[in-house]
Amino acid sequence: MQFPLITDPSFYAVAIPAVLLMGISKSGFGAGFGSLAVPLMALACPVPQAAAIFMPILFVMDVLGLAAFRHHFDWKLVRFLVPMGLVGTVVGTLSFHYLDARTVAGIVGVFTLLFLAQRLAFPPRPDSPHPPRWAGALLTVTSGFTSFVAHAGGPPVNAYVIPMRLPPLVFTATMAAFFFMVNLSKWVPYAWLGLLDMRNLATSLALMPLAPVGVWIGVRLAHRIQPTLFYRLIYLGMLLTGVKLAWDGFIA
Repeated sequence: MQFPLITDPSFYAVAIPAVLLMGISKSGFGAGFGSLAVPLMALACPVPQAAAIFMPILFVMDVLGLAAFRHHFDWKLVRFLVPMGLVGTVVGTLSFHYLDARTVAGIVGVFTLLFLAQRLAFPPRPDSPHPPRWAGALLTVTSGFTSFVAHAGGPPVNAYVIPMRLPPLVFTATMAAFFFMVNLSKWVPYAWLGLLDMRNLATSLALMPLAPVGVWIGVRLAHRIQPTLFYRLIYLGMLLTGVKLAWDGFIA
């Protein structure tokens, strides 16, 4: 039996950079850039198909990320984030057929840009308090929801966690644990919704060797980067993500 693999060269022209970008973001280096991966791949296929193709690849990336940063988790924060993220997954599952993925992407983009504008207009002081837990709960539920729809869960949860000013390795490890659980929870709903067909899975397997390459590049960089530059790159990634998602949702 021959798998119905996607063979269009234009698809791989955008899919290969998208997978590498996601892998680098999974390592924590350039964490804000990961949400660009599905919109980038969506230049060559529908958003739901791009999200489905990423599922097996994300599993490999998440496992590699957990292994690389296993000694740096903030378990207290993980225990708070994961249940909220799973609530967002349930909301995404129940509302999937009623949603326009492009509109959801656009809303995520606008809120990402608003968060960045707030950070620039009112930069945090060293003694400024952490965001309230109710805000964290709302943002993390939103993260689980947008992760389910378009693997764009990074910006909402980053808006909650970045102001905590965690050390880069702790930030990276905690996000790795959070998204491992959220992505794992999406397998059954994606199968139930009919997104994990043989064509998407075969294409995912073809792209799979790129997963460890992207993670390895990012891990090497994450262990060598200064905290100030680390968070500047995250902000840059969130800026590009916000602009891209808003453009796709409301203009393109």
